[in-house]
Amino acid sequence: MPLRRLAGWLRPRKGNGPGKLAGWVGRQWAHVAYARHVEPTWLELNAHPIPVRDLPEAFDGLKIVQMSDFHGGHQVSSAFLDEAVALAQAQLGDLVVLTGDFIHKGFQHVDGVARILGQLRAPLGVFAVLGNHDFSVRNSLGIRRHKHLHRFVADALTAQGIRVLQNETQPLLRGEQVLYLTGVDDLWSRACNLDQAFTGLRPHVPRVVLAHNPWTIELAQNHRCDLMLSGHTHGGQVKLPVLGRVTLGPKGRRFAAGLYRVRDSWLYVNKGVGFGFRMRYGVRPEVAVLTLQRVE
Repeated sequence: MPLRRLAGWLRPRKGNGPGKLAGWVGRQWAHVAYARHVEPTWLELNAHPIPVRDLPEAFDGLKIVQMSDFHGGHQVSSAFLDEAVALAQAQLGDLVVLTGDFIHKGFQHVDGVARILGQLRAPLGVFAVLGNHDFSVRNSLGIRRHKHLHRFVADALTAQGIRVLQNETQPLLRGEQVLYLTGVDDLWSRACNLDQAFTGLRPHVPRVVLAHNPWTIELAQNHRCDLMLSGHTHGGQVKLPVLGRVTLGPKGRRFAAGLYRVRDSWLYVNKGVGFGFRMRYGVRPEVAVLTLQRVE
């Protein structure tokens, strides 16, 4: 702003002057305080019905509870993770799925996060896939800071009764009817292998796929994928009026958060529980409930 304009704006006159500037500064500071201290731990519950063709009658109404992107570390408290687990458990899901980024960085918080998530229970089990932070990969170049971190995370979750799917499929059974649950490794880690995960599957059986990065859906175009559950984006964490999700590039905004139809597949992108930096505005952390429904 030119100095003469600023000086004129600050010049005392009715309805203007320093009081107006102070009011504007105060409002902006309130928005920042809200984004740092309120919304990052203000959990949201989102529920969506998902129509699935060929869905066996035994799985009609199957309730899947999804959480993602915990980013366990010094910024995300154990008390907040406990609160998220309690909200998830209260939904009485038939199946609980966790779609990666259990820790933010390093080995220090792995066991603590695993113990908290180990409280989760569901009739058909609790399943997980790993995210890029679990592989200590920070960008699409795939460079790993800690070569074996993903194994440490997987072992800690397994010790708590959470089944970690790594490019593999677990058949879910109800009586003689089956639904496939497939989990693949993170896209940025260069370990994602859909061909391996789908090997030997019957084409008429519906598939729910867990993949941390939502862009994995682009690799599934030659495979049956009825529903893919992802995270990774945190919804951008900040969504401003007019400007939108300013922390995401054009590609990231395509699958930023929520439910998408991609060819013959449904894709749900969870906004995550935790955060990389303590700032959320218009993008509350979430627990999601996806209910499968038969369609003729």
